[in-house]
Amino acid sequence: MYLSGTEFEQDHRLGRIRMLDEQRVNLDGFAEADPELGMISHLSPHDPEPSWVVADDGTVLEMDSTRATDFDTIDEFIVRYAIDRAEAPRSMAIAEVDLARMIVDSSVSREQVLRVCAGLTPAKMARVVAMLQPVEIQMAMMKMRARRTPANQAHVTNRLDDPLLIAADAATAVVYGFRELEATVPVLDDAPAVAVGLLIGSQVPAPGALTQCSVEEARELEMGVRGLVSYAETVSVYGTEQVFTDGDDTPWSKAFLTSCYASRGIKMRLSSGAGSEVLMGEAERKSMNYLESRCVALAKGIGAQGVQNGGIDGASITASVPGGVRELIAENLMVMLRGLESCSGNDTLVSESTMRRTSRTLPVLLSGSDFIFSGFGSVMAYDNMFGPSNFNAGDLDDYLVLQRDWGVDGGLRSVDPTTLEAMRRQAAEATRAVFEYLGLADFDDDHVEAVVGAEGSKDLPSTDGVRVLSAARMIEQSGLTVLDVVAALAETGFPDIADRVLGMARARISGDYLQTAAIFDEEMNVLSALTDPNDYRGPGTGYRPSAERQAQIDSVRQARSVTDLVREQAGFAEPDRLIVCGPAQVGEDPREVVIGVSPAFGTKLFRTLSGMTIYDALEQIFAGLEEEQCVPRLVRIAHSIDLGAIGKSAARLSGSGISVGLQAKGTTIIHRRDLSPLANLELLSIAPLITPEMYRLIGINAGRHAKGTTPAPMRNAYTEEAITARYHTRVVAMVAIERRESLCRNGDDSTNPHVELEFKR
Repeated sequence: MYLSGTEFEQDHRLGRIRMLDEQRVNLDGFAEADPELGMISHLSPHDPEPSWVVADDGTVLEMDSTRATDFDTIDEFIVRYAIDRAEAPRSMAIAEVDLARMIVDSSVSREQVLRVCAGLTPAKMARVVAMLQPVEIQMAMMKMRARRTPANQAHVTNRLDDPLLIAADAATAVVYGFRELEATVPVLDDAPAVAVGLLIGSQVPAPGALTQCSVEEARELEMGVRGLVSYAETVSVYGTEQVFTDGDDTPWSKAFLTSCYASRGIKMRLSSGAGSEVLMGEAERKSMNYLESRCVALAKGIGAQGVQNGGIDGASITASVPGGVRELIAENLMVMLRGLESCSGNDTLVSESTMRRTSRTLPVLLSGSDFIFSGFGSVMAYDNMFGPSNFNAGDLDDYLVLQRDWGVDGGLRSVDPTTLEAMRRQAAEATRAVFEYLGLADFDDDHVEAVVGAEGSKDLPSTDGVRVLSAARMIEQSGLTVLDVVAALAETGFPDIADRVLGMARARISGDYLQTAAIFDEEMNVLSALTDPNDYRGPGTGYRPSAERQAQIDSVRQARSVTDLVREQAGFAEPDRLIVCGPAQVGEDPREVVIGVSPAFGTKLFRTLSGMTIYDALEQIFAGLEEEQCVPRLVRIAHSIDLGAIGKSAARLSGSGISVGLQAKGTTIIHRRDLSPLANLELLSIAPLITPEMYRLIGINAGRHAKGTTPAPMRNAYTEEAITARYHTRVVAMVAIERRESLCRNGDDSTNPHVELEFKR
């Protein structure tokens, strides 16, 4: 919301409303349901009633309340090719609620559900799916996805079309675990150069990643025929005839194109998604779910391996209406119910809100899909030439932690920086060598170094766009094929990569990865609905990560052990600043205040949670006490790690009966000898927020308590830090170290004297 003039000066909104208006969710667009525009997620009043009427001779007379004489091209195609006529009478006779329960029921096999769903019309399918609650959709997806093993797909693009950066980013994506890589270009004619960079980089960390360069269909097919790409998915279908017509297409033309890809050994899926018909103004007052049900039926009839859907470019439109996000995953389920590979959207930014983005993706991650994303933006958002994905490179750590939190396989793994740098370097150097060997373009050492270290294209020196365009045109005009790339790699010192690229060409000949939901694992084994079928039948069945894979999921680069913490803490030790003087005695000086410190203080732990060293904290407490003309004495309390017990024990040793308790993590307390251990005079419990000034005030106030004067009130500073999330794992490790250093773990300190320390300042 923007205010100007006197409006800005006199903003009378409630403070809470002003705060809410500033949240990023309010940058999103939200719409009321409007069936007249097709802005309705499920069950428009204008959706047709499901029906299937057949003459005695088998001729279809009616589908979904439309007589055969009134069929449009979509109806005609679905009736001819998408509906199993033998199953349709039985399937259409089953009540919708019974179908919904069958889909969710783990005791009903996937094969049974597929057989029944083969006979459902689009309207019936849409009605059944609309009955399912979100958790039920997830349960159904667990059972109905085609492939047992989940996988993930990445976007790899950049605004400069720099082929070396494409290669390095492709290698980055594969080393993180992506098994399909999708590129596109801001300059159409650059596509061949980008495709070559993507092909080479994709095979550097491991063999078998599939690649595509999404451009105009004829050019994309030509690159596929040359072996420069291995799959396609941007052949779009729509739920209304007028939108097809506007694109100069029909279901038949899309079927012909699909057969062209398949006949050349190129894996191929269709693209659709709710919201596209609305965006083009031809939703025919139907619900998004119904129109997408028509698209999925078309994909089945066309013979594609699968469907990329879940909103795609229209995701934010779908999400703007009530129930829209539920509709997005319902689209994915409909693909699975037709027995096709599901490439489950998530490739378009659905919201400006991080919470909404996560809520869109999390159900698919938890239930699993053939591809969790149909394009995780593995590059920086500004380099994603498809537009920002729902998750981008900056979200990789979040995604890896989500996998770890839930213990599920989202297809990715953590990567150590050394490995990542090596893969990026090899990809960039191999691509440079190929371009130079084939006379396409020259790239100097500085360019390679910039690519290896780059976050994205903004970190590169200005790339010569003419050089890239010239290379691309040479590739296109020369008829260069995958075999030329293989030969160039072999001749320039990259035989391993040459073998892997050649292996992708061989796979085209065998055609095994044309099976439904096919990918290659990193050993070049085909995982598909045939070789790796989903066998989920309820708890204890279906896909479970192997022990090795689970270890990958559980391992994130941010995880730290107690050993790691000890090593880190040792870097802050200052030898000879704390000197052991012997057993501590009870003091007699009424000006004396004992500072009792925890067992690991100065032995294993040397830095507090606030970032201050223990020596800096002591300096301030000592200075505060001395400011009040009190005498500080330092004692390590050996028998307990509890701050109250430390403070109480120190107070009993103090000549004034007043003490300061201080744990190595920084938490501090003022105690008095006649109080119970859990009582205190002052407590600063949030260690990460304690400042030097606050430690000094603790010393001052302890001195004033010792003298019987009035202490200054202490207040914690305001903060928006996520204290629990940021520090508690470190606290657990520090407590474990303190416990190990404690001389008596059973609470009996009779045989364990506390140790007097000298603090050298």
